[in-house]
Amino acid sequence: MYQRFIAIGDSFTEGVGDELPDGRLRGWADLVALGLAAASAAPVSYANLAVRGRLLGPIVAEQLEPALVQAPDLLSICGGGNDMMRPRVEISRVVGLMGEVVDAGLARGAHVLVLSGGNPSKQLPLGALMQRRGDQLAEAARAAFTRPGVTLVDNWADARLTDTRYWSADKLHLNASGHTLIASNVLTALGVPVPAEWSGADASGAPTAPPAQRMRTAAYYRGYVLPWIGRRLTGKSSGDGREPKIPLLTAVDPA
Repeated sequence: MYQRFIAIGDSFTEGVGDELPDGRLRGWADLVALGLAAASAAPVSYANLAVRGRLLGPIVAEQLEPALVQAPDLLSICGGGNDMMRPRVEISRVVGLMGEVVDAGLARGAHVLVLSGGNPSKQLPLGALMQRRGDQLAEAARAAFTRPGVTLVDNWADARLTDTRYWSADKLHLNASGHTLIASNVLTALGVPVPAEWSGADASGAPTAPPAQRMRTAAYYRGYVLPWIGRRLTGKSSGDGREPKIPLLTAVDPA
C-alpha cells in the first residue's frame, strides 16, 4: 500500500472539469488519494503539482524535482495532451520525456504510475487528427512502459470514455463522472479496492448526449475554441500565473 502519493501533469491531473460547489477543483488524482487512504491502515499523504496548460517539457522541468525531493512512494505522470494539440508534435519526444519521469522516479524508489487520458476525439474539431496522434502515443506508451516498477493505466483504450456524457462543456476536459471513472481505473490497476459509493457516479443516468455536429455550435466556438486560438497566437497559457493546488505532501482524511 502506498502512503506518499504525488501527482504531476497538466489540467487532466489538476482536475479541471471536476469543480466542487465551493469552486475548488477535485479530479481523479484527489479521488485516488482518497481511495488509497480509505484502504490503508496507515496515514496517507498526497501532493498535486499539476498546472493546466503545461506542455510536457515544462512539466518535467518544473514539477518533477519538486515532487521527488518529497520522497513519494507513488509518483503519477500524465502529460502530452497539450503537445498533441500543437500544429506539430514528435511522438518519440513525448514518450522520451515520459521516460525521463519514469527513470527518475524509479531511481528515487517510487513506483511510477503512467496514465493516458480519455479519448475525446469524436467530439472535437480536428478530431481525426487527434485520434491518429492519440493512437500513436498510446501504442508507444504501451511498448515503453510495460516494465517492473511501473503501472500503465491505458485510459485511451477505455471505450466508456468516448461517451460524451463523461465530458464537460468544453468537450476537452472530463466532468466529475469522467474523473471518477479514471480514478476507478487507477485504483483497480494498483490492486486497491474502489470505494463502493463511486459505483453511482457514472454516466448511465445522464441524458443522451447530442450528436457531435450539434455540439459544435457558434456558442461553443466563441466560448472555447476562439479563446484557445487566441492564447496560441499570443503565446499565453491557461496556466500562466497559476501555482500547484497542493504543492506539499498533505495528510489525506479518508472521511
